[in-house]
Amino acid sequence: MEASDTVKTTAQQSQKRMARFFTNAGQTSSLALVLVVLFIFFSVSTDAFFTGPNLINVMRQASFTGIAAVGATMVLLIGGIDLSVGSLLAFTGVIAAKVIIEAGYPPVVGLLAGLVAGMLWGTVNGLIVTRLRIPALITTLGTLTIIRGIGFTLTGGLPVFGFPKESFLGFEEGVQAIGKGYVLGIPVPVIIMVIVFVLGYIFLYRTYFGRYIYAIGGNLETARLSGIKVERMQLMVYSVAGLLTGIAGMIVMGRVNSGQPSLGVGFELEVITAVVLGGVSIAGGAGSLLGVILGVFIMGVLSNGLIILNVTEYNQMVVRGLVLLIAVGVDQLRIRARGN
Repeated sequence: MEASDTVKTTAQQSQKRMARFFTNAGQTSSLALVLVVLFIFFSVSTDAFFTGPNLINVMRQASFTGIAAVGATMVLLIGGIDLSVGSLLAFTGVIAAKVIIEAGYPPVVGLLAGLVAGMLWGTVNGLIVTRLRIPALITTLGTLTIIRGIGFTLTGGLPVFGFPKESFLGFEEGVQAIGKGYVLGIPVPVIIMVIVFVLGYIFLYRTYFGRYIYAIGGNLETARLSGIKVERMQLMVYSVAGLLTGIAGMIVMGRVNSGQPSLGVGFELEVITAVVLGGVSIAGGAGSLLGVILGVFIMGVLSNGLIILNVTEYNQMVVRGLVLLIAVGVDQLRIRARGN
């Protein structure tokens, strides 16, 4: 009888895995179709879209969104949320620029300082959520304002510019190379994004940490009872998300050639929209990184195409808001379908 029960349980688990596989495959196919349709629409609408330089620009623009989206994916998978991404993007750039330009340290030291600042703020978010038990929404809404305020205080509201002209890691552009450079014709930010996606995939799907993340988002109490150190995992996820936002901040800093405290306003919504559009549930525990990649590029293509078509910034805001509502609405329908 016990052997029969074991076989039955194994079969049920296999069926659930197959169901998840086909569900994710269906979502991925739908997203790929949306991306193709957008490409065709903008290519037909304007000759300026489907050109080599513009497609490279789309890739570069999507890179820092994609990098931050990997961290946001992990946060949403554990049932959390991080609204401080935009402020942290600007803050890490400000820290790196001040260390390099005003303190006179080598660029490598400045970039490391920016990454450490991002990881530390992510850790602060995690500590508040896990130790003080303040909901992630309120926590990161508060730190969004705090980080932005500190950035403006440190700079007096002005950009920090004037990077040294010497080469950096073999790039003649100097620090700008991290945002504007090329390696074998491929933009450096795109290379960094691909590396982050690969590492994120390995982390989520080839390590027990990834299984723990999905388990926590699926049912926190069950995960705790099964022996998972829930608070420790949550803290780690927020720290990693902060680090990845720091990487995105370094890319943006290199691209604009300065540390600007006003950057990244609304960036958190763009990241969250891409992640939810990619199929990650706002309730946690469901979604795939491949879908997120497609969601990032859908948002990148949409934004780029609207700009080329001379759609005003105000109307672009309307479109982005509608996309977010549609993405969340579809996610809620999926949640109800699973409940039934």
